[in-house]
Amino acid sequence: MSNKTKRIVILTELEFRKTIARLTSQIIEKVKNLENLVLIGIPTRGIDLAEVLEKELLCKTGLKIRKGIIDPTFYRDDQNRVGTRLIKATDIPTPIEKQEILLIDDVIYTGRTIRAAIDALYSWGRPQRVMLLVMVDRGHRELPIQPDFCGKKVPTSKDESISVRLNNIDNEEGVFLE
Repeated sequence: MSNKTKRIVILTELEFRKTIARLTSQIIEKVKNLENLVLIGIPTRGIDLAEVLEKELLCKTGLKIRKGIIDPTFYRDDQNRVGTRLIKATDIPTPIEKQEILLIDDVIYTGRTIRAAIDALYSWGRPQRVMLLVMVDRGHRELPIQPDFCGKKVPTSKDESISVRLNNIDNEEGVFLE
């Protein structure tokens, strides 16, 4: 990181935890039958966020919500622009017909990752409903995709980036503008 770029704290660890608690309460309120819910994380941070939410839901409801992973890489329409990273194995825990799917990602930007994830998901079947949870909505949408659950809206310029940091990977927790 150069001297010019300064790291700005968007959510401290405490605010991050409160945001997770609020998002979990909203999920419990909106999803009538939690046993029908499947949390699906989008690599990379969405997978870890799904784990954090699963633990929080377990604490609040006593229910162990199923979770899985969907890697939308091969469904992207902008692969050449985005570049490639190590592909995560898609792991969907159950037939998804009649299930309520909650796609989870750390940051929503153009909406292209989510569109690709929905395409990938539908190659596994047709769920009853697909919802979207993001920790940060940074604007600049190129597709008409909006999250059902959003931790925080943070207007950014295109050359800024947002990072969601989690204890189990980064040894710190919070959301930062870099």
